[in-house]
Formats: sequence, C-alpha cells, structure tokens
Amino acid sequence: MTTSSQLEAPIDPALLARMASAMFAALPGGATPGVQAPVNIAPPGSPLASPAGFGPSVPGTPVPQGLVPGANLLPASPTPLASLAHRAPALLPHAQAGNGVPDTVLGALPAYEPRLGGAVLGVPEVQGAGLQQAATQPATDDAAFYFLNQGHGQPVPAADPLEALARAPFALPATPPASPVNAAAVPQTTPSDQPKFYFVDAVVLPSGYVTPAKPAPHGTVPQAGQGRHPPFDVQAVRRDFPILSERVNGRQLVWFDNAATTQKPQAVIDRISYFYEHENSNIHRAAHELAARATDAYEGAREKVRSFLNAPDVNEVIFVRGTTEAINLVAKSWGGQHVGEGDEIIVSHLEHHANIVPWQQLAAAKGARLRVIPVDDSGQVLLDEYRKLLNDRTKIVAVTQVSNALGTVVPVKEIVELAHRAGAKALVDGAQSVSHMRVDVQDLGADFFVFSGHKLFGPTGIGVVWGKREVLEDMPPWQGGGNMIADVTFEKTVFQPIPNKFEAGTGNIADAVGLGAAIDYVNKIGIENIGRYEHELLDYGMRKLGEIPGVRLIGTAADKASVMSFVLKGHTTEEVGQALNDEGIAVRTGHHCAQPILRRFGVETTVRPSLAFYNTYDEIDGLVAVVRRLAGQRRTG
Repeated sequence: MTTSSQLEAPIDPALLARMASAMFAALPGGATPGVQAPVNIAPPGSPLASPAGFGPSVPGTPVPQGLVPGANLLPASPTPLASLAHRAPALLPHAQAGNGVPDTVLGALPAYEPRLGGAVLGVPEVQGAGLQQAATQPATDDAAFYFLNQGHGQPVPAADPLEALARAPFALPATPPASPVNAAAVPQTTPSDQPKFYFVDAVVLPSGYVTPAKPAPHGTVPQAGQGRHPPFDVQAVRRDFPILSERVNGRQLVWFDNAATTQKPQAVIDRISYFYEHENSNIHRAAHELAARATDAYEGAREKVRSFLNAPDVNEVIFVRGTTEAINLVAKSWGGQHVGEGDEIIVSHLEHHANIVPWQQLAAAKGARLRVIPVDDSGQVLLDEYRKLLNDRTKIVAVTQVSNALGTVVPVKEIVELAHRAGAKALVDGAQSVSHMRVDVQDLGADFFVFSGHKLFGPTGIGVVWGKREVLEDMPPWQGGGNMIADVTFEKTVFQPIPNKFEAGTGNIADAVGLGAAIDYVNKIGIENIGRYEHELLDYGMRKLGEIPGVRLIGTAADKASVMSFVLKGHTTEEVGQALNDEGIAVRTGHHCAQPILRRFGVETTVRPSLAFYNTYDEIDGLVAVVRRLAGQRRTG
C-alpha cells in the first residue's frame, strides 16, 4: 500500500528533464529537451488508468514519473537492474552489454522513453492512429480475457513502431544507440540510499517508465560437455549422501529404489536449508533485499535447467510440480487447443500412467483416439509398427525416453523425427532419463521435454516443462492466479509472457533452488561418468540375477538404463520385497504405475531394483544372495 511519505517523495522535474536529455540526445532520433511524458492510455477500468493519489488520467496530461503498480515511487537514481534481464533480453535492449548504454544510466532514468509513444499494459489491440482513440473510448470487446495477439500474450513484429507498441507493450524498439551515453552527464546517487523493486520482466508502465530487470545471476553452470571431471570414485560419492549411512533392520541401507526417487546429496540439503535461513521470500515483486535474493536463486535455477538441457532460451523452461503435472499442462493447454474430434494421439506401450491418463482424458473430451506403439518381447518399441500408426490425423506423439518399469531406452530422436514428418508435435517424458544420460533438447528435436527434480537427486515437488518457444507462445495458460498476469480488471486480463503465464501463484521456490543445486552436483560428477558407471553396474546385476534358477527378467532390451525388473517363480513379488527389506535392501514391488506394459508380459507386478551412481557391486551381490536364497526355498504348491 502507498504511504503518505512515498507520495510526498521529492521529484525534481528539471533534474528529470536534464537526465532524459542526456540519455536521448545520444540515441538515433533522440528526443529534444523538454519533451513531455507520454499520455496514460490505459483502458477505462484498469487500475493503471488512475494511479493512486494522482486523480483520473486525462489525455494530454503528463503522468507523474516512476509510478509502480501499487503506487510505490521508484527512485530517480541508479538502481541495480532487477532480476531477469537474461530471460527477456528483447524486452530491455538498452540494458544489454555491448550496446553502448551503461546500466547505471538506464537505472537512473525513472522518466520515460519518448519513442515508446505511451505504450502501456492492457491497451486494446489497435493500430496506428487508433491508439489515441483507445485512450478515450471504453473497450467494447466482450471477451472475458484479452491477449496481446493471437499468440496468447506474446508480441508479434509489426512494420509501424506505433502499431508494434499497441500490439506488444512488453517490447521496446531494438535499435541500438549510435554512440555511448556519457554516464558522467547523469547525476548519480548512492544506490543503497534508495529502495529496490523487483519485477517479473521489464514492463512499460502507464507513465512510460520501464520496470528494471536484473542481469543473469553469477555462477551459472557450464554448457553441456564443457569442463573436465575427476575420475569416478563411488566411495567418495557415497560420502556425499548422508542417508546412505542409515540403518534399516540393523543393516546399512541399500537404496535400490532410484526409479521411484533418488536420494539427495548433502549439497542439495544444505542449499535448501540455506534458502530458508537466509533467502526465504516470495519472488519477483517486492521492495526488499530478501525478495531480490529469492528471485535471483529461483531464476538462477531456471538458467541451470536451461544449460543442463542445452535449451536455447531460458524463457522456455517452466517450473511445475513434477512430470505428472508437466504432461497434464501440455495435454490441457496445447491439447485442449489443437486436438479435436477424429484426431489421434500416439503413445507407446511402455508409458507410465502419467503419460497415458491425461491423453485418455483429452481424447474422451474431444472425441479423439488414443493409439499405441507396440513393443517386442525384449520390451523395445517396434518402429515399423509406429510408422504405420502415423497419418494426417496424428496431432501429438508422447513417449518416454526410458521406461520406468523395464529400463528400456527408447529411440526417441527417431520417433520425434517421424512425428514431425507427419505434421505432429512430439513430447518426450524424461523422468527416468535425466539422471542417467546426457539430454540435449535441441538434438532430440522434440516440442516438449518434461522431467521431475526428485529423480535427479533434487527435492520432491519440483519439475520442468521445456517447450519450444513458438509452441509455448501459442498455448493459453492452464491455471489462473497471481504471478502470471500483467494487468487485471473485472473485464479483461493481460497475461505475462512465457514462462510466467504458466506459473500461476507462489511457486515451489525453495525446491526449484534445490533442483539447481542438484544439477550443479551432477555437473560436478559428470553425467557421462555417471552413465558409464551405472551401465557397468546394470550389466553386472542383470547377468547375476539371470543366473538364478526361477528368476524371469522382465525387460531385456539391448539398450537399457538402471532398471532390473524380475519375478521369482514360487514367490510373490511382495514376499521377495519383504525378504530384501529384512536385509536393509530397499526395492519397489508392484505395477510401478505402468500396468499396460507389465500385462504385455503376462504379469501384474514385478520386483524392481533400480540403480544410481552411488550403488556398488557389493550391494548387488547382497541383493543377489537374498534372491538366490529364496529361490532355493521355492514353494512347490
């Protein structure tokens, strides 16, 4: 809420004019001294149309400068650019390095940029001369929600700058200045003397003021494939995971339930604890230091995910609760808009229920059809049969990269290529792959890639949707609330650009930060080192289990990761799991939320030991010894 002291804060118009003149004189087509502030042209009814404490907006009347939604006054001094310039460089071109305009100069200008022509949030989509008309006439559009264009809240190019601003108020002209602005010509004050404000993105306010955006956080992870890693030492790795010292039934814990969830290194536990001890705050919009710390940590984690997946744009990374929510988001938002009666959706026989049920629901709601890629007796998909399923009615193909029930590594790159040839989109479920192999979304070529943080040695309750920018921009939000909006009236809502329009409400901030720490840890070890060691463990374990009389391995594809599903003749899977638990060995028994694929092999449940890079050959030997003992006690009834 605005305080009286904030409203009475002194703003010297002459000082502002001198500052603006110094800035714009050096820009191409720069303004002349004394130019007036742009008109507030927010649509009638918008909270931006009449800033608190300043009366109604009248066309042609200058608007007090630096007004922030909520009527906080921004300082007329250099301020640190608030978090997120790295996420939306096109939104604030003058804040980018190498364009000749120092950050301190930009931060010192609370006034406006005359070239913007008064672009504001929530202005109806008009062109050219119609812009001024929109300022004085009530909106007549009866639509419940207002999108900035057909792309659901995303700016589009336009030949006329005024038209472009009317259509895309988030974007600034990208023309760089001809020469650097002289920072010495702008009066400076100590940044710490002024409050700090943090916004989701650089946004043009009614006054014409551009909300600041901070640069990318320091310490981002190296690009995929960069850097050297020390030789893999499993005992050193194990010391990083405190839970591995836990004792169960008097025995040291053996964690073979990694396909369900992975354990967390001390670095992740410490990072989450540090967040709550030193950084805990809601993010993006606040005038205090902890909000800045929390925002930097949260957005820093987003950048780490981008780098880990080799995604081209950090804005394409959306935080969700996990893989299940990620697939539901795509099914409800993209599917709800693009799938219709008679259309077809393709999944594989290997899928987790989370990659079956949302598509079933969509098909039932739209009158579409779900089709299934079959698998061979080893558990590998049959690509020739998949080719037969593709046709001009196929809208999306959604497949796992690694089966959670069998461990099969699916040739997703070829599946994606074939889907695109048929004109379909492709989603890859990476929940079981990201902890075992290098993932490069640009190389895979899929339209969506999804995964869960807790399968990557991070915390539960955090996951990721990565999507191609053009696909995400075409999708409407699937939830509504705070954080994902730019402007709300009772008549219309303007949504933030990606990724924020898909992150309604207060997100799981601390666990996103924890996921970033988990990615740092994996990068330190090296995902190739991890994959190599795990593959050797898997080969050893599959061979040893296969030698036991009565054991039937379920899933024997040539290309596998982590999972060693089996059944033991004469014993239920629950009995095997209990016998292992008695020895402190944790495995999963049941259908693993993948009933269709288990039934393909004639079973309802399996015993599923699943590996991670902190497991050892000795641990596998211990598991094999218990199963071998049970095999010798096989009942004959």
